[in-house]
Amino acid sequence: MMEWNRLICDTRFGLEEYRDNRKGQRSDFTRDYDRLVFSSPFRRLQNKTQVFPLPGSIFVHNRLTHSIEVACVGRSLANEASLVLKERHKTEPWAHKLDALGEIVAAGCLAHDLGNPPFGHSGEKAISTFFSEGAGRELQGSLSSEQWSDLVHFDGNANAFRLLTHQFNGRRPGGFAMTYSTLASIVKYPYESSLAAEKNKFGFFASEKDSFEKVATALGIKRLDSPYMKYARHPLVYLVEAADDICYEVMDIEDAHKLGIIESDRVIELLLGFFDSQRIDRLRATMSRLDDPNEKIAYLRSCVIGVLVQECADAFVDNEKTILAGEFSGCLIDHIRPTAREGYRRCADLSWDKIYRAPDVVDIELAGTSIITFLMEKLIHAVRYPALNYSRLLLSKVPQQYEVNAPDLYGKIQAVIDHVSGMTDVYALDLYRRLNGMSLKINN
Repeated sequence: MMEWNRLICDTRFGLEEYRDNRKGQRSDFTRDYDRLVFSSPFRRLQNKTQVFPLPGSIFVHNRLTHSIEVACVGRSLANEASLVLKERHKTEPWAHKLDALGEIVAAGCLAHDLGNPPFGHSGEKAISTFFSEGAGRELQGSLSSEQWSDLVHFDGNANAFRLLTHQFNGRRPGGFAMTYSTLASIVKYPYESSLAAEKNKFGFFASEKDSFEKVATALGIKRLDSPYMKYARHPLVYLVEAADDICYEVMDIEDAHKLGIIESDRVIELLLGFFDSQRIDRLRATMSRLDDPNEKIAYLRSCVIGVLVQECADAFVDNEKTILAGEFSGCLIDHIRPTAREGYRRCADLSWDKIYRAPDVVDIELAGTSIITFLMEKLIHAVRYPALNYSRLLLSKVPQQYEVNAPDLYGKIQAVIDHVSGMTDVYALDLYRRLNGMSLKINN
């Protein structure tokens, strides 16, 4: 059984011997949050696709705005849960630690997408298929089975853990030096890539296995019976995941409405489906005073998020024992009450039918795949054959923090993936054009 007293830990990764004894209102978990906000990888999220192409005249969500909203919802979820848990465990000497749940979850929510490459989820797929289907297939014989599995199952979640913990060139030990609890809260799939299967989901690369094991052991996270490294989730992962699920499902539909993909009446009826008949009457009465369809939908969206926050918080505290035992099945959304769960399911079905297959979304997937595949091919060839003239020129454009001169092939490939996954959509497109001679600056 996992224990809250160990699970809530402000030890910093890479700075285990250092203790900050400063007095004040900012906890170490709040410092995690602030550290992320002021970081370059977080700022770059503003130019990374969430679902729809980056906005023109109509502003839709990007990875940055999505992450900020997830952090808001995650904090609310955790605060609701902590109220119940503090009362439940009020006689325990560690009960005060539960005050930190909102801070930890908010920081985890900010960080959860940091490892995602440009062009949305198609970027992840482009990197993995470069090795499984593309030019990268020839490298399989030069890598261990564990390393190869990392590449053909590339996952942004595992990449986020690497980004936060790896000591890149010129950086301090421990990467971002985040607290153990914040780091553990983002690992949705706490097992190695050999267990990724068809979903391409896992929590850490071979290069970060020791790092994750160090964190998991210190926090007392339950190790599961498996021939490979596999752990139960840190309990707060469920709250981070729920916040993400709530935001992307509801906000993607609102974005689709703004873009004219889904009509107003359909969205309104869809969102009303989260409520019972009495609440629907009150909601309709409020909407009758609003003339702008966007305002009606924004109002309903806020009410839906409020319902889902309470439902998921209730599911979390109701299943506390099972979660702490590492035996909880599925996600919190699966365990909410039928009306809200059915409303969420209808949103998910509509999203798949009308949003994720929308022409603009497919277009960016196609373009993103082509761009990332091209960049991966050129950069990996360069790190393999650095003495070639073209390689020297290309590698001179790679930031020094990436270890292109790593002693082994796996390290060189990771340096390329670090570079490509850290790019914004705009930068990746610009580099693609420049390498193809499509945006060469010539002065007359």
